[in-house]
Amino acid sequence: MSPASDTTKGRLAIIAGSGFLPSYVAEAAKSAGEDPLIISLKNETDRSWEGFEHAIVGVGDFAAIDGMLDSHRIERVVMSGAVRRRPEWREVRPTLKTLASIPSTIRTLLSGGDDTVLRMVIGLIEKNGRRVIGVQEIAPDLLAAVGPLGAIAPSAEDVKDIAKAGAAADALGRLDVGQGAVAVGGRIVALEGVEGTDSMLQRVADLRAAGRISARRRGVLVKLCKPQQDLRADLPSIGISTIENASKAGLAGVAIEAGRALILDRPAVISAAKEAGIFVCGLDRGLPSWGLE
Repeated sequence: MSPASDTTKGRLAIIAGSGFLPSYVAEAAKSAGEDPLIISLKNETDRSWEGFEHAIVGVGDFAAIDGMLDSHRIERVVMSGAVRRRPEWREVRPTLKTLASIPSTIRTLLSGGDDTVLRMVIGLIEKNGRRVIGVQEIAPDLLAAVGPLGAIAPSAEDVKDIAKAGAAADALGRLDVGQGAVAVGGRIVALEGVEGTDSMLQRVADLRAAGRISARRRGVLVKLCKPQQDLRADLPSIGISTIENASKAGLAGVAIEAGRALILDRPAVISAAKEAGIFVCGLDRGLPSWGLE
């Protein structure tokens, strides 16, 4: 029995941010016979939830979220999708049980890194005995595997760039800043910050157009889990937009961490990569040359 089909663990709720990921998770759960409750984050979710029981709440409204989880007898919670804006302290509505921790909650929201904030949110959700689980438990088919995805494989020069960008992404993750880095010709040219992957790739395209990056060497994007990351939230992910933006930036390919990163709409990603002439591959930190040789 797959993880998604085991309904003996209690009803599932999906806290949905922006992007396609929440839809993939909801459909995977539904296909496995579950009846997920969708808690859509106000001003974040950009999907239609027709066909699912759903409600809309503010990002910082922990009291409303907790009330919904109680009234619908939710035992498992998945957090999926991006949250573009952190709530202001005035927007935070704690539950009675979490009222005492509100000062530290606000401090974390104001100054903590993404992983620190997500760990705090997981703790708040689990205070009433519920369990937060990872997207991969509901939709394991989204996880990347080791090696090339599709017919195009990285060249020897690409593998060197992967090693360079991978080391940078790893260091960036340790600082709880971002998950991605771009290397071109052995040189780090971009690190992911709060702007996200697509905006970082646009910056690379702009630098390339301005002659600040070699037009002769292509380079790679690498996305890795942060070393200390809680795997129940915010796994690195790529989709069609990643491939399109990597191509616009002149890159040779995209590499993500196998078993700890997600590929959204895999057939479309493979097709887009083939059309653009770029590779997509999965990396394993524990193997020589990341498992690519």
